[in-house]
Amino acid sequence: MAEATTYTAKDFVSDQDVRWCPGCGDYSILKQMQSTMAEAGIPKKDIVFVSGIGCSSRFPYYMDTYGIHSIHGRATAMASGLKAARPDLSVWIITGDGDALSIGGNHLIHLLRRNFDVNILLFNNEIYGLTKGQYSPTSPKGQVTKSTPMGSLDHPFNPQALALGADASFVARTMDRDPKHMREILAGANAHKGASLVEIYQNCNVFNDGAFAVFTDKSSKAESTITLSEGQPMVFGAEEDKGIRLNGMNPEVVSLNDFSKEDLWIHDSSDRMKATILSRIFDNDALAGGLPRPFGIFYQEDRACYEDSMQEQLDKAVSVKGEGDLDMLIRGSHTWVVD
Repeated sequence: MAEATTYTAKDFVSDQDVRWCPGCGDYSILKQMQSTMAEAGIPKKDIVFVSGIGCSSRFPYYMDTYGIHSIHGRATAMASGLKAARPDLSVWIITGDGDALSIGGNHLIHLLRRNFDVNILLFNNEIYGLTKGQYSPTSPKGQVTKSTPMGSLDHPFNPQALALGADASFVARTMDRDPKHMREILAGANAHKGASLVEIYQNCNVFNDGAFAVFTDKSSKAESTITLSEGQPMVFGAEEDKGIRLNGMNPEVVSLNDFSKEDLWIHDSSDRMKATILSRIFDNDALAGGLPRPFGIFYQEDRACYEDSMQEQLDKAVSVKGEGDLDMLIRGSHTWVVD
């Protein structure tokens, strides 16, 4: 019997009890993912969620699809092999800032540069939650945690800059407390052909509560964030009376009392250079007159996917040389005699 591809979000709710702390931002991400999958209309048998280790990595249990709960930092490697073998599948990688950027950092950058057609959701809460509150690769310098009682000495990773440096073909940022925006970004990642990295600011209300409060609280969100809209000028503020313009290649905040919208930076997600500038708007205090933190799609491009290029190469090899001999390949043609 053919499987229906018209779903509701409830169709993606598994029979497993969700075991996250009450108030965790993961609940919001799970709900929006279930809605996104329902809207995508992909048969459930063709969807696989792959995770590593961490609070976020319980995710595959809670989606009524196929799933793999792999090992720490290796979800990207598992997903790469899966996509190479089954390019027809919709593959989603669920990972955290520790899982992806510490032990899994090497696998992450190589998946991005190879451009497998998979989607990476990086839950960033700037802490190790599952192991009870150690600092992570995205924890701010000076953060006091159980493993850094006098404050972290590490310079934190900037996930957007890291992804762009690895030549990711889709880079975006959203947050757990903006479900509408998150759903738009997840849909964009799903529609993209290539490796999509979506960083999600996710609040850990037990070990790092309020890490992103300035970007999520109603009292400060409008002044401290800017939503990237394709082809639109960069306007922000509670009264939408501020904007960002490029002075040469330097972004600066201006008042719309002094400048018009035509003077502002127009967002173009196909411009890698400008996406790099956006990724570097990271350490500014918008409430003190600095630049607001960007949310949305920073960059996207069409580029050949690894699994497609691999299949083309295999087809070419067969057409030119016929079926290969694996035993001969392993033995090789070079031998040595050792006395």
